[in-house]
Amino acid sequence: MKPYLAFLFMLLFTACKSQTGMQSTSNLPEFDKQGHRGCRGLMPENTIAAMIRALNLGVTTLEMDVVITKDKKVVVSHDQWFSEEITTKPDGSYIGPREERKFNIYWMTYEQVKTFDVGLKPHPRFPTQEKIKAVKPLLTELIDSVKQYMMASRRPFPFYNIETKTQPEFDDVFHPKPEEFVDLLMAVINEKGIADHVIIQSFDFRTLQYLHKKYPTIRTAMLVEDFDQRSFKEQMAALGFRPSIYSPAYQLVNKNMVKNCHKQHIQIIPWTVNTKEEIESLKKLGVDGIISDYPNLFN
Repeated sequence: MKPYLAFLFMLLFTACKSQTGMQSTSNLPEFDKQGHRGCRGLMPENTIAAMIRALNLGVTTLEMDVVITKDKKVVVSHDQWFSEEITTKPDGSYIGPREERKFNIYWMTYEQVKTFDVGLKPHPRFPTQEKIKAVKPLLTELIDSVKQYMMASRRPFPFYNIETKTQPEFDDVFHPKPEEFVDLLMAVINEKGIADHVIIQSFDFRTLQYLHKKYPTIRTAMLVEDFDQRSFKEQMAALGFRPSIYSPAYQLVNKNMVKNCHKQHIQIIPWTVNTKEEIESLKKLGVDGIISDYPNLFN
């Protein structure tokens, strides 16, 4: 069989597996190179262009965030509103520092969302970021674009590390409750046949607990803030089950933490690591992957 025919057969087999409900056999890479919001240091965050650029830099997993619109669409966006750092309004003006939460995506249809640009405004914290016209994409559009690009370049599909943007105090204000949020997200994942290539991550343990109960075969990543003072044991007790991945702020990582994770057969993938020196230091500690705004540093 010719190489390209074998590759197409593999893609068709993977799609059939997902549609028939067979258990996933896809393993994460031995060392997982994750592009944070695509490649936020180089391209506008959470855009299709950022994801394609990250793939060209060799990432094995595309890290991203999702929110929900008024018409129940799953949109790739870090914030539940249009951030002043990245947004140009439809009239060409910028969102002011005190008005960004007025632009609540949960109260907009996607037709309204895509009238805002999130790629042209100079980013105050990432001055070398390339500026292009871009909108917040639907998750379905992003997945389709990635699939088409990887098939055209005859390369294996990446994994997707998708963060649910929920917080208890924002329920029914900036997003639906965790159960509805997760069901809407999983409907897209199942429709697109990528369940065996997905990790769902969250700081909100409620979404992970619901996933574990209703979608037990989906990989979960437990996100941990740098100010979280709980011990590893206390965090695990709060979650109530063993996640696939423990994902702390990189400043928290030490040899004992890596040992504790591996002892329980949990991978450890810290965020967000933006210097070559820090990446190498963490690799020496034995982490299983890195999330970075600058995936070019992996090379």
